[in-house]
Amino acid sequence: MKSTLVVSALLAVTLAGCQTNPVSGRKQLVLVSEEQAQSSSAQAYAQTLSEARKNGKLSSNAALNNRVKRITDRLIVQAGNMYPPSRDWKWSVAVIDEPTLNAWCMPGGKMAIYTGIIEKLKLSDDEIAQIMGHEISHALLGHGRERMSRAMAQQSGLQLGSILVGQDLTVLSPVADLALTLPNSRESESEADRYGIELAARAGYDPHAAISLWEKMGQASGNGPPQFLSTHPSPANRMQALNALVPKMMPIYEKARN
Repeated sequence: MKSTLVVSALLAVTLAGCQTNPVSGRKQLVLVSEEQAQSSSAQAYAQTLSEARKNGKLSSNAALNNRVKRITDRLIVQAGNMYPPSRDWKWSVAVIDEPTLNAWCMPGGKMAIYTGIIEKLKLSDDEIAQIMGHEISHALLGHGRERMSRAMAQQSGLQLGSILVGQDLTVLSPVADLALTLPNSRESESEADRYGIELAARAGYDPHAAISLWEKMGQASGNGPPQFLSTHPSPANRMQALNALVPKMMPIYEKARN
């Protein structure tokens, strides 16, 4: 009886927070408002930049900063066409001088890219556009809000279950994370690949760069951990999916170039 109550309660929370994403059309669990997500992201972004500045990690390379801004400015214009509410976001991009192979975009358009990924992989403008298009797509597709919502639902579910069954179920958190979070995270990554390559093509960046980018990423990471235990699709699977998209993206790219 108690287990039935737990399932019913969790189902009610899930149904209450289920929304259709306006860009992808996919149903998402959204328990966090756009305003909440953007507010928390803005605070985290300010803190990240403050720490980077204090440690001398904000890039002072004017040419590199201008290069990244020129690319992201073009992507932001197309992001507004893909998801009109993003035209009102307070977009910002920072170049952080660290060797990590990483970049990100928070809800509300707060972005960063690390010098390590640009320099180690010797990225072209087209490849940078693929990275930032992918990261911007995460924001447009509401993946940050979705991730926050999953964490809230998971924690609330375990706490509720503990009360109803009289046992501490929070010890199951790692199992729940593996069973619930990772598969959807891979789905989000694949979804961002799909819309990211289109975003870059709309901005006039070559779709073929998505393939060369992940070839470089695969070489740099040694093809990464097994896909089952990774939040990202393997580079090989990623390139296969992107290769299938290139012919569809080329007319968009050619139109933007012309």
